[in-house]
Amino acid sequence: MQQKLIPGNSAGTVTTYYLSSKGATWDEIDFKFLSNLTGEPYILHTNVFSQGKGNREQQFYLWFDPIVDFHTYSILWNPHRIVFFVDGTPIREFRNLESVGVPFPKNQAMRIYSSLWNADDWATQASCSLGSSASSPNGGGNAWLKEELDSKSQERMKWAQKNYMIYNYCADIKRFPQGLPLECTHTS
Repeated sequence: MQQKLIPGNSAGTVTTYYLSSKGATWDEIDFKFLSNLTGEPYILHTNVFSQGKGNREQQFYLWFDPIVDFHTYSILWNPHRIVFFVDGTPIREFRNLESVGVPFPKNQAMRIYSSLWNADDWATQASCSLGSSASSPNGGGNAWLKEELDSKSQERMKWAQKNYMIYNYCADIKRFPQGLPLECTHTS
């Protein structure tokens, strides 16, 4: 999706681009843009739901001003991983770890949605505290089914996370006092 966000005071407005299935045990892959007061940066909020359970948020500032020009936000979703991209740079990878008991959204068809809604009770920097919404160059055909990040893409993702990630549920021990989710501690 290509998007240019609005300038000025848009505090409490959430612009979303997401994939979602239906039902009580829905799957969902989110890009949310949390607006803010004039002069404050937008926050890019990502989340993955599987079988109706989310709580897998990661948030980023962007390395550019999203109100100046259009930028491309995309998702690679295949049976092995979900990768979130901003202008071709991967910012997040959620791997399929069903083999160790982590639900992964792969069995339900999803539709793509885009929406604009009011969330002034949680979607601004002053009130947004979690702890206290695709295309990818893939060569066509079915190559995307097995696509993964090469070493250069892995390095770009590490760069984005190191410099621009402002929240990672996998580091929020206050939110998960009984222990971090399994996907946060599993190494492959």
